[in-house]
Amino acid sequence: MTNPTVRMARWSARHPWRAITGWLLFVALCLGAGITIGGNPAAGEDFWIGEAGRAEAIATEGGLQQKPVERVLIHTRPGTGALDQEQAAAAARDIGDRMRRLPEVASVAEPVPASDGSALRVDITMRGAELDGKKHVDALLAQTAAVQDAYPRLWLEEVGSPSISKGVEKLRGDDLARTEIIALPITLLTLLLVFSSIVMAVVPLLLALSSIIAAVGLSMIASHVFPDAGVGTNVILLIGLAVGVDYTLFYLKREREERLKADGSLSSQAVVELAAATSGRAVVVSGLAVAVSSATLFLADDVIFSSIATGAILVSLVAVLSSLTVLPALLATLGERAERRKARKAARAVARGRAPRVRRPRTGAGRLTAAVLRPTAKHPLATLAVATLAMVALALPVLNLNLTDMGRETHSRAIGAMQTYDRMTATYPELKAMHQVVVRADAERGAEVEGALRDLAGRAARSTAVSGPPVIRTSPDGRITMLEMAVPHFVSTDEARNSLEQVRGTHIPATVGALPGAEVAVTGDVARYADYPAHQKQKLPLIIGALLLVTFAMTVWAFRSVVLGLVGLALNLLSAFASLGLLVLVFQNEWAEGVLDFDSTGSIGSRVPLFLFVILFGLSMDYQVFVISRIREAAMNGTPTRQAILDGVGSSAGVVTSAAVVMVTVFASFASLHLIEMKQIGFSLAAAVLLDAFVIRVLILPSLMLLLGEWNWWPSRGMRRVRAGKSAGRQLENVG
Repeated sequence: MTNPTVRMARWSARHPWRAITGWLLFVALCLGAGITIGGNPAAGEDFWIGEAGRAEAIATEGGLQQKPVERVLIHTRPGTGALDQEQAAAAARDIGDRMRRLPEVASVAEPVPASDGSALRVDITMRGAELDGKKHVDALLAQTAAVQDAYPRLWLEEVGSPSISKGVEKLRGDDLARTEIIALPITLLTLLLVFSSIVMAVVPLLLALSSIIAAVGLSMIASHVFPDAGVGTNVILLIGLAVGVDYTLFYLKREREERLKADGSLSSQAVVELAAATSGRAVVVSGLAVAVSSATLFLADDVIFSSIATGAILVSLVAVLSSLTVLPALLATLGERAERRKARKAARAVARGRAPRVRRPRTGAGRLTAAVLRPTAKHPLATLAVATLAMVALALPVLNLNLTDMGRETHSRAIGAMQTYDRMTATYPELKAMHQVVVRADAERGAEVEGALRDLAGRAARSTAVSGPPVIRTSPDGRITMLEMAVPHFVSTDEARNSLEQVRGTHIPATVGALPGAEVAVTGDVARYADYPAHQKQKLPLIIGALLLVTFAMTVWAFRSVVLGLVGLALNLLSAFASLGLLVLVFQNEWAEGVLDFDSTGSIGSRVPLFLFVILFGLSMDYQVFVISRIREAAMNGTPTRQAILDGVGSSAGVVTSAAVVMVTVFASFASLHLIEMKQIGFSLAAAVLLDAFVIRVLILPSLMLLLGEWNWWPSRGMRRVRAGKSAGRQLENVG
């Protein structure tokens, strides 16, 4: 055979130990190269989006960029009486002296008393970039703890972007470790039920884990082209475990079927080649579909989505490579051992005067699948109508979709720093958010710019939600000026958003915006929160359009059928919208908070729908390719289209169901994470896979294909020629 997958499988099956050793060396080289070269984490400028990003670029040009800031809150524990002002002042001086001696600290501000006298606050500005603060914050936390020990009657707490980021990172790591503890045993148990063999159950898991390790190493190298936003490893684990097990499962099931059919008449190598000629091709198409679909995320022009795309592409391609190279070697080796055991058992049976036990291959649908397909075969139109209406009903909540960026206040309170953050913002409401108006103009116009900014601050104080005295800073060369105004509301509130709209839409045009030649932009917490979802909404049509195009092209290329390409698009959209509707129903409301352990924000993370659409389109191709490949294979062998559809769906239902259970287990384990956006992603993907495997592929797809009949293959001339040849052959046999 000239099929490349068959040639690779043939070589691997005939040289198993070379293939296994080569794979282990490949994994070790990938990881070793990644560790040696090291990763390239995204810098602050990689996250700049929209007007807020433009303002931050101007501020950075003038040296006015955001710095990592930690704040120490000095107060008393509840129920211990009023704050001792002298002790608090002494503790503040001690904090300041200690912090100034640290090389990580750039400056320490004067203590700021709370308006009600209940607390004292010390602000510490760290050296370096804002995102680097979490790497060096431990030294500051240690000094705060030392002062706490020296003043036991006071309560000293430290919080800021660095300590919160460090807490989020630690919680994410702990959560991922817990998901592995949950997902791996359940995946292994599922595979044991499928194969009734410990060895055969362990093989998919080991290949998936080795693919993940190799992809992690490669992602470190790739991060020097596409900087890692900190989510790459999460995506590799999430996608890698799902597709790695699925691809191996598809291949294993087909190899087992062919081995039982051969009943010893073919060698293990020949059986592996047969599996490669069918499921091997399906695995390649599925892996390419995930990779190509994920690549559309690069169109988002966003470092986070670039990291997601890079991780998904690498791990899916590495998983395909493992299925084409080392898996045939393992199957051939295990198959030979199985055949030897079978021969020994047969010999013992004959020696004892008993007939050898013959295991017949199970063909067709199982009992449950047959029961489901029976009404579909009899009433395809009714089945299609009922199932489609049910999916549309699930999708209806999408009409109320509310997309927002997940601000800092949405982080889990399992992070100790977030509890301190709540107490800090309750005592100092002006720390909840900030507007930063950045102006670039000629240096000689500095006084004019500053006057206009003071006018802007006065207007904002009278008409928008800002508080406290405004702060104006100017770059050393006098060209760039920044106005900072505190917003005593969290970024997700209507008050904060209205304040931003007034600053951008009313106050700036009337003040600095009217200065000729001056460039003005607004950033800050509220602006970042507003601009990110707006950027995603702007990019969404482009990405969805590209996603539809590549998915359609992949399906047409795989099956030589425009009709099946359109069917694939329609079913993928139906599945995606239904799962997104479920996501809205669960997470924008409060009824499921106790079940899934979250506090509803009344919104969906702005990254979630795009991630869901892209990844789901790729993963749905797994099932679509596998199911339609079986149907097309039967049709190419001369089986009437109607029977080919029922046989193909029936024979593939078991492996699709098993693969879906594995995927749902992996994704559902992510729904247990504390971080709300990861929880939403895990839930939506788990729901999407369930709907896709148990509704789309078992009910809607077969009923739709039954109604289409021979039109399924339009305009495939190859299918017509093959079927015409088979029909002519049968007629000649009848004549003879």
